[in-house]
Amino acid sequence: MKIYTLITAVVTFFCFTVSAQDVEFKSSNFKDDKDGFKTAKDAIDKGDEYFVLANEAIFAVKSPGNNYKLALEQYKVAQDFNPSSALLNYKIGVCYANSEDSEKCIKYLYKANELNPECDPFLDFYLGYAYQLDEKFNEAMESYEKFKESYKKADDFGAFVVKRRRECQLARDAKATPERVWVDNVEELNTEFNDYAPAVTTDGGEIIYTSNRPNGHQKNEVGEYDDDLYSAEKVNGKWTNVQPLKGGVNTESDEVSNNLSYDGTRMLLHRVDGDQTDIYESVLTGLTWEAPMKMPRQISTANNNEVFASYSHDGWSIYFNRVTDSGTNGFEVMKSSMQSKITKDYKSASKVTAVNSKFNEGPIYATIDGDRMYIASQGGDGYGGYDIFVSKRANGSWGEPVNLGYPINTPYDDFYFSASANGKFAYICSNRAGGKGGYDIYKVTYWGEPKNPAMETEDYLLASIVNPIKDNALEATVEVKKKSFTVFKGKTIDALTKKPVEANIEITDNSTGQIIETFTTNSATGKFLITLSSGKNYGIAVKAEGYLFHSENFDIPSGSADNLVNKVIELKNIAVGSKIALRNIFFDTGKSTLRPESNAELDRLVKLLKDVPSLEIEISGHTDNTGSASLNESLSQSRADAVVNYLKANGIAGNRLTSQGYGSRQPVATNNTADGRQQNRRTEFEIKKN
Repeated sequence: MKIYTLITAVVTFFCFTVSAQDVEFKSSNFKDDKDGFKTAKDAIDKGDEYFVLANEAIFAVKSPGNNYKLALEQYKVAQDFNPSSALLNYKIGVCYANSEDSEKCIKYLYKANELNPECDPFLDFYLGYAYQLDEKFNEAMESYEKFKESYKKADDFGAFVVKRRRECQLARDAKATPERVWVDNVEELNTEFNDYAPAVTTDGGEIIYTSNRPNGHQKNEVGEYDDDLYSAEKVNGKWTNVQPLKGGVNTESDEVSNNLSYDGTRMLLHRVDGDQTDIYESVLTGLTWEAPMKMPRQISTANNNEVFASYSHDGWSIYFNRVTDSGTNGFEVMKSSMQSKITKDYKSASKVTAVNSKFNEGPIYATIDGDRMYIASQGGDGYGGYDIFVSKRANGSWGEPVNLGYPINTPYDDFYFSASANGKFAYICSNRAGGKGGYDIYKVTYWGEPKNPAMETEDYLLASIVNPIKDNALEATVEVKKKSFTVFKGKTIDALTKKPVEANIEITDNSTGQIIETFTTNSATGKFLITLSSGKNYGIAVKAEGYLFHSENFDIPSGSADNLVNKVIELKNIAVGSKIALRNIFFDTGKSTLRPESNAELDRLVKLLKDVPSLEIEISGHTDNTGSASLNESLSQSRADAVVNYLKANGIAGNRLTSQGYGSRQPVATNNTADGRQQNRRTEFEIKKN
């Protein structure tokens, strides 16, 4: 046993020594495979060309483009040949450190340091970043300090070193005092590819986001697909029906979602076309998004790049990021306001000075109440990469951005922010460790103020996926900050068929008589979504061609718990000649006896006739072509008579009603299939007079 142990120890020591040996790319190290060495060395030389360009861009606070990825493709060829080169591991680590998959840099930079701590003057700088991502903050600060002391030109990068050390200090402290939130990966939206830029409707029911998953388009120079926009809807708490956005938005260029208008009918996005990036707007018509139109020249300029736009709360202004060729701080937050909502003439854009740092600013989200702006930034008091900050408006001016804290922000890239109107949930994206790959979308759930449970019962409604809570009974009322607005959503439908109806709606403040909102419901779904001030009584007037005018008043309570009113508006069809099939009227087989389950449909018809006393209708019965024509004529007439008798029995005057049996003479589908025959067996009513 002692001999075995000794042998094992020797072998282990030998393996460790070999694994820690730096095998440089010298021809003398590969005498037995000269061809393999030449191929690997050529790949390194080619990769170095891209590597140098990427590094120059990074330290100039500019985008490296695909240069790191192009370098990585070449370095991987050499890595397969010789994985024990400290310098090559370092370069691969740097490529990953500046990519969406930055977590992958950790093992390569650790290995480079193990093989040869002196392999590159910048190793300590990037090793510090690897420690930072790995949340080894003390080691990270030591590594950054070592770089500063050992690198002769470290003063040229002093701002970066100071910034990184401070990030580590802030991250260490923030992790020790985390915010009262859960941050969960939204697995049903994410893939192994980049999934990011979430824009959620104010009611939290629909989401639009960006992904470079396979889309059938041509791949780019590094084998990736272009960015397209996707949508999903929430059903029973889960995102479902993920699909490419319908309409003319997606092309073979990169499209990136930015922000949805608060009514969900307009969307800002930016599109990459060669070396130019501009902001566009698309409008929802029915179920499809129209081809985006480039924003006016005050926003989408000819010589600069603009990204990450957001509507202001009142719809008068656009916030966005712009970078110029002469810019030293990368992308900066700008603002342009309309001079008229009719002509949509915009003023020249100006910097929002208070929220800009000396580094790149990222995606922007202005809240619906106009009091806060969420900005992602590589500057400020961040923890590494992009962090999300909030700036609050006071006396008409934006305040200094404040970090949202851990675990919303991490040493990785954490950016984009899109919230539901009630403030309970928000969606962000991040490339933090543990995701599916690249950027993933995460859901932030706010706990609210601390609560003391009076009894323990299961309640998973606001629970984290990983940490469910048991707390739905409180000892005392917890004060919650009341919202000053409410989401008013709903849809307009036909009262009888329940099908969507496109309608014009006017909202009036009944206390002043002023019309405060006019809009048209969605032509395909009848849906609408607006925001209204809470604590008021409103009048609603709904008009649709061929339908009875509808009006009512309703209250929106002040500071309601969910800040959401959901209303279905049923419109009554009164157009002469309108034919409506009563699909929920049922008879016994071969008979004209109405079955009880027909009552709900018939009662809706009774209500329509009572609401519109001028209506006169014909009830018609129809059959398929099975059996003799005479029997079908008789059966259809008897069934029409049965419906008329029901209406009379429920208070409808007989002179407003006629009945007619058509047998199989007016089919609406083929009689060659069971489904077609089922459609032909129907009862209809037609408006004859109004």
